[in-house]
Amino acid sequence: MYNILICDDDKEIVEAIGIYLVTEGYNVFKAYDGFEALEVMRTHDIQLLIMDIMMPKMDGLRATLQLREKSNIPVILLSAKSEDTDKILGLNVGADDYITKPFNPLELVARVKSQLRRYTQLGNMKQENGNGLLVNGGLVIDDNSKMVTVDEEPVKLTPIEYQILKFLMENRGRVFSTSALYEAVWNEDAIGSENIIAVHIRHIREKIEINPKEPRYLKVVWGQGYKMEKIDK
Repeated sequence: MYNILICDDDKEIVEAIGIYLVTEGYNVFKAYDGFEALEVMRTHDIQLLIMDIMMPKMDGLRATLQLREKSNIPVILLSAKSEDTDKILGLNVGADDYITKPFNPLELVARVKSQLRRYTQLGNMKQENGNGLLVNGGLVIDDNSKMVTVDEEPVKLTPIEYQILKFLMENRGRVFSTSALYEAVWNEDAIGSENIIAVHIRHIREKIEINPKEPRYLKVVWGQGYKMEKIDK
């Protein structure tokens, strides 16, 4: 059974989300600002965090930024704002998903299930047998242990980053538009996906490339999309 932390300074929202998640069989923990959320994370085994952006004491962006120094659990941010800049800002600090208030509780539950499924598949909570190695030059993905290394140095990715990188590694040399890449990884229609994909691609490059501005592995094909360059050595 998964432990989910809900953090919002509006206690009614916390209670409402909690009711839906408990009904789905999840254990729910509650916090009302970023400091409380980080304290719960330190003292409990949490698998997913739902957190509002605008909160007193410590907002959701600062809390996510601190959380990412130690954990890669899925983070879903809530906000009353719907502008793309707010979504990108949330993704930039390490969030995995973003939902605008007011939201449909059933949509939130579906997003929770989707993020937990990716987190589980990433290998934080289970491993499978088999070879599962994807190798491209010095970039290696071990899909059994869910480990990524570059020139034998480990790389820490979020679940979404891992899924994007794995998909491109499995299709080395093929160019994918932002829409095709989004639909392949998120398994949903690509609406406003261009900026979201661009942010995640930049994060991946910063982690796997020696010089992200002149990438060796993850390249853009202008006007068409992204591809994983085939490298023999």
